[in-house]
Amino acid sequence: MTMDLLIDFFGWCSVINIVLLMISALLLIFLKEPVAKIHSKMFSLDQKVIEQAYFYYLGNYKIATIMLNIVPYFALKIIS
Repeated sequence: MTMDLLIDFFGWCSVINIVLLMISALLLIFLKEPVAKIHSKMFSLDQKVIEQAYFYYLGNYKIATIMLNIVPYFALKIIS
């Protein structure tokens, strides 16, 4: 596996994950009530707990995207 292939891989992984994060955030911003109702019925949880779980989900996904995709991409760009 070449350095250029790894750089391209991490670059596209970053783009895909950022797009998924943006879509998830937009859906939760604009459709929070209907989605929270569905999830509260599915898991028998209070809607406040569900909304807090959404916040943790978006935060953890953002951290994972930065640490597992964006940082390796820039590290490989620096050393190449």
